[in-house]
Amino acid sequence: MADAFPIIRERTQEREERYLSPRATLSSHTRGRLVPEKECPIRTAFQRDRDRIVHCKSFRRLKRKTQVFFSPLGDHFRTRMTHTLEVSQIARTIARALLLNEDLVEAIALAHDLGHTPFGHAGESVLNRLAPDGFRHYQQSLRVVDRLEQEGHGLNLTWEVRDGIVKHSKGMDAILSPRPDKSPETLEGEIVRLSDIIAYVNHDMDDAIRAGLITAADVPQEVTRSLGQSHSQRINTLVCEVIRESEGNRLEHISISASALEIISRLRDFLNERVYQHAIPQTELAKAEKIFIDLFDYLLHHPETFLSAQVCREESVERAATDFLAGMTDNYALFLYRSFFLPQEWMGGLSP
Repeated sequence: MADAFPIIRERTQEREERYLSPRATLSSHTRGRLVPEKECPIRTAFQRDRDRIVHCKSFRRLKRKTQVFFSPLGDHFRTRMTHTLEVSQIARTIARALLLNEDLVEAIALAHDLGHTPFGHAGESVLNRLAPDGFRHYQQSLRVVDRLEQEGHGLNLTWEVRDGIVKHSKGMDAILSPRPDKSPETLEGEIVRLSDIIAYVNHDMDDAIRAGLITAADVPQEVTRSLGQSHSQRINTLVCEVIRESEGNRLEHISISASALEIISRLRDFLNERVYQHAIPQTELAKAEKIFIDLFDYLLHHPETFLSAQVCREESVERAATDFLAGMTDNYALFLYRSFFLPQEWMGGLSP
């Protein structure tokens, strides 16, 4: 039945060519996939990528992965999943305003953190020390979609989505990187890179206030004075700044005003000093480190329990253990640790 509708995809591609900016990345002009595939009769290449990401296991696990706070009991704290959705919403708003490809932006945004570890950046730091070749979540996100999903077959995404995934991260580096090798090659990828930090500096501040780590009065005055008093005002101000500045440079790059960029940098530094260093008490951080270290050691000595035989054979046991640990949710990491290293309850034959 699907073969009766090839005109639907073609109509979408024609609309892209007619209405999007000349600087937009057209789905009909994709550089293709690692493994060539027959076109879908209904969806464009980037729409298919988005759908594959939303339906994959790694995406579903984001709901149980730490953003800043370990396994928070409050329902309103962000997780890696809600962070991803907020990035996607911001990025799509910017793309629509600039007449760029929303489907491509959405696919990159939804996949950009698939490689994140349990326990957030604390987990990433520990795994970076344990893994023989180090660990970076953006590289792992690309590995997830290329190698690990679909029982080792990967999702076979388009080049443009894969490029945006691996070049989204900034760490504490320049927000707008002057290095071509660090910057995405599409404007849509650049949007996601900037939307990521707009999302997290604002929602991490929101969560830190909710958690009582800081108060609204602690936020630097230049932040509230320039961006606004509320979460929505700050997001809206920064989104408008991106649109205005990018239109002003005729979409040579996705950019933001120097003043807004300075405010984002100031807010990131404030969060690093007042929140990220204190969101996880040192005693809890030490526990998380022990969980990673003990599980990594267990997996190296018992690879048959959970590790991919194919990865062990073609790469190394260490590589397979790194993949497994990175893919776990916070809850599953705690469950495995209890199962392997803590005594189990025993009823002694007594009836409940």
